Amino acid sequence: MRHTSTSRKVFVVCNTIFLILLALICFLPLLNLFAISLSGKAAANSGRVTFWPIDFTLMAYEKTFNNNNFLRSFGISLLRTVIGTGFSMFVIITAGYALSKNFKGRTALMWFFVFTMLFGGGLIPSYMVNTSLHLKNSFWVYIFPGAFSCYNMILIMNFFKTIPISLEEAALIDGAGFFTVLRKIYLPLSKAGIATVALFIMVGNWNEWFTGILYMSDTKNYPLASFLQVIVVQGNQQDLAMDPTSAAMMSERTIKAAQVFIGALPILMVYPFLQKYFVKGIVMGAVKE
Repeated sequence: MRHTSTSRKVFVVCNTIFLILLALICFLPLLNLFAISLSGKAAANSGRVTFWPIDFTLMAYEKTFNNNNFLRSFGISLLRTVIGTGFSMFVIITAGYALSKNFKGRTALMWFFVFTMLFGGGLIPSYMVNTSLHLKNSFWVYIFPGAFSCYNMILIMNFFKTIPISLEEAALIDGAGFFTVLRKIYLPLSKAGIATVALFIMVGNWNEWFTGILYMSDTKNYPLASFLQVIVVQGNQQDLAMDPTSAAMMSERTIKAAQVFIGALPILMVYPFLQKYFVKGIVMGAVKE
């Protein structure tokens, strides 16, 4: 049996305590938010709710699911995440596969992509370009401008480099094309990297709120993150759709808590299924130049 030194034991104990505290810092605010969403008006407004509901009620969730503004924004975010993630993965995977090969001019092309990580055009030029492309007040403004990420492409490219070139050569000798090689060899062997990058893109698409506020003239076209930013941060009560009867029976704070909790739930449900790929994908995607 391997001998464990005293210093090692102290490190394991301290590391465990630190990770538990870090987990609680992340989990307890979410638990408090959930408790507020299930509490009564008086308890929520007085700030007496901690991690357990007081005067338990589901009225906030009933009101939320009857709010057409919220449901519309939720649907836009869901559609944006699905389409945006799929399109981004297509662009990133094809670019990463091409740049994982050695060819004349590859270094210059690689620096062209890296340049986008170091310098940006800024808000005003981006707005002018997207407007001139008629993306303002269009759903596609959520998809096209942010479809490509050089960082994610480098992760995928380096992951592809770990796959033996002999597998591709054998497939090419058997008559397979490059897209067939990519689909039947590289993608199945790169699940960890693809899942990791897909998770990054999904979270980014779901949580990004500024694009909707900047490019959409009507709040009906807002994704959920922009909708929540308007009602929670800016304090716009119109989109809460509260009638006088509802206002008398429940707190705005409980409705906001319910909507924020529902907004965070989809990513929390997806993450456990991709977590096993996460560390491996990050490490393998960073081992080569």
